[in-house]
Amino acid sequence: MEFSWQYNHATPRKLRSALKMSGVTTSLMKVAIYHGGQMRINGEPKWAVDLVHPGDRYSIVIPPEQANDHVDESSAPIEIAYEDRDFLVLNKPAGVATVPAHNVPVADSLVNRVKYYYRRQGYENQVTHVATRLDKDTSGLVVFPKHRFAHAILDRQLKRHQVKKNYYALVSGRIPAQHGYIDAPIRRDPESFVKRVVAPDGKPSVTEYWLEQANAHRSLVKVRLHTGRTHQIRVHFSFLGHPLVGDEMYGTSEGSPLIGRQALHCYWLQFYSPFKEQLITVKAPLPADFRAAVARN
Repeated sequence: MEFSWQYNHATPRKLRSALKMSGVTTSLMKVAIYHGGQMRINGEPKWAVDLVHPGDRYSIVIPPEQANDHVDESSAPIEIAYEDRDFLVLNKPAGVATVPAHNVPVADSLVNRVKYYYRRQGYENQVTHVATRLDKDTSGLVVFPKHRFAHAILDRQLKRHQVKKNYYALVSGRIPAQHGYIDAPIRRDPESFVKRVVAPDGKPSVTEYWLEQANAHRSLVKVRLHTGRTHQIRVHFSFLGHPLVGDEMYGTSEGSPLIGRQALHCYWLQFYSPFKEQLITVKAPLPADFRAAVARN
């Protein structure tokens, strides 16, 4: 797969510097140099130290990525919310894991399903890169970069908090404020491998929310994450005294008669594609079980 750019600067620059300026990482250049790819200027193979001059077209060719034989395929369906050459965004149903788990009888996570989809489509790159994740019982949007370069781009944006994700959450009780921030550090619960807790020595964690509607028993809130800690929304609203409806880990262990999982859905996602030079915005409607829970008085 080849990625190319026009060099429009006035001063010549080494090819490796021009590529870095275009978002190509050192590791991607090593893949091109040592694993069957190329770096080019005006279509001709060149070295990293060769100069790119004004008006030149420079590019990197990244070799095809072979599928991991240790990852099983699953022909279970996927719901595609967005797809182009570089990114695949799925609307994940509740009850489906994002990545494979150990010791499960059927490997049908999104990764397993995407591997099958890539092979069926005959894509050049067969590795299922996953950039964002959701808990098994959370529904909504998950991003799969379709090649190494796209994964590196999205990883950088995630580290800089440039990937925006909005959620709907149905929480217990009536939230008193129309808008607020939950700024409370989160760390692993020392008594559990999975559970997280708010603690002074935790990692900085910030959640912003807006109240959409409420009654005496429940509140529907729109949530934006400003950090990406494990279980962050679930932990923060439990910390406020308003655990998510149906959340057996951070709410009541009996769950809820309204919904058979935590009422959390990633409905909106935005990131920047340098390949298209535009923001990509994707939406996913509330699933039926969530809508039914919201509709109950």
